[in-house]
Amino acid sequence: MSSREEQMAAFGQLLDIMDELREKCPWDKKQTNESLRTNTIEETYELCDAIMRNDDVGIKKELGDLLLHVVFYAKIGAEKEAFDIKDVCDSLCQKLIYRHPHVFGEAVAETSKKVEQSWEELKLKERGGNKTVLEGVPASLPSLVKAHRIQDKARNVGFDWEEREQVWDKVHEEFSELKAEINKMDNDFMEAEFGDLFFSLINAARLYKINPDNALERTNQKFIRRFNYLEEHTLKEGRSLKSMSLNEMDEVWNEAKSKGL
Repeated sequence: MSSREEQMAAFGQLLDIMDELREKCPWDKKQTNESLRTNTIEETYELCDAIMRNDDVGIKKELGDLLLHVVFYAKIGAEKEAFDIKDVCDSLCQKLIYRHPHVFGEAVAETSKKVEQSWEELKLKERGGNKTVLEGVPASLPSLVKAHRIQDKARNVGFDWEEREQVWDKVHEEFSELKAEINKMDNDFMEAEFGDLFFSLINAARLYKINPDNALERTNQKFIRRFNYLEEHTLKEGRSLKSMSLNEMDEVWNEAKSKGL
């Protein structure tokens, strides 16, 4: 691996390239925080995809793309005389030191759970920090991820089940309430109860140390593989899915399943 000096030199070269692009490239010159925002979101999801595939080459590439955006935003901040990349790094370093008193101070935190609890408590105390426990959960997070973060933050201040097995009573309760609303066929109440059921299942995932977003994405990818197999199988036979019965499709689906897809 490269030395710290080589790493710093590479980062310096990136800053130099960004300066030159901003000065000489018509596309880069016209970019703003607002114009970059959607691309940043896209790059973040592409990094997540590479992580899910455990693709080290892809992770390296996508981290580079995301780092470009960090440097780009810092460059725009410098042009506005609001902040520059040094300010970004300084702010991050100060936060990391402040929120890790068990590393940089005298505090003791022997488990990751204690570290998380301390982190949330310090966030509430720091100047300019969150005023409430849930304030730090971004409103724009995807709903599934947001639910997990909300529950995690509540847990860090002690709002959680005493025993994780207790969550299943809540899951069953929410499922029963959903079935009752389905029997009434009131769409508004059905949607509300579906939300409550999802929230309780995400709670269960959290308590059993399952990342619900990762779990759902694994199922998404599994479904895609099996459905693609089904579609390819029918095309080879000169048929279309619409012409097949559900039993015929299930037979091919189970074949894909038996192949480990």
